[in-house]
Amino acid sequence: MERLGAAIAANLRAGDVVALSGGLGAGKTTLARAVLSALGHRGEVPSPSFAIFELYDPPELRLPVTHADFYRLEDPMEAQGIGLEDYRQGRALLAEWPENAGGFADDPGCLGVSLELSADRTETGRIAIVEGGKDWLGRMPCL
Repeated sequence: MERLGAAIAANLRAGDVVALSGGLGAGKTTLARAVLSALGHRGEVPSPSFAIFELYDPPELRLPVTHADFYRLEDPMEAQGIGLEDYRQGRALLAEWPENAGGFADDPGCLGVSLELSADRTETGRIAIVEGGKDWLGRMPCL
């Protein structure tokens, strides 16, 4: 997760969305923490499950980032009602449970990361399927 987080952070820019999908315990928050760490954050990164949005800003990070967790939303319209667009202005967005906010697949700056636990019971790893929008051409994270 740390290597993938660092690879995403290396090419992340304001306006991008990193849409983190997967079931409970798949590693969405772990990957968001890895991205924030690679961007320069030191210290604790609380899960935004309750607050929905956590903000991280320069000079600690090289760019402003909003970490969002949409798990508790029941209708995608709720995301607009709580000011999602305001939290995206001039910032990168790390979005957990993006489908609950209507998804971001149509956004050209969206990097979709679908996480799954390894199906092999002898492994403790995860599988990450990464798909980038057109703005990610030439900057896709490589491991």
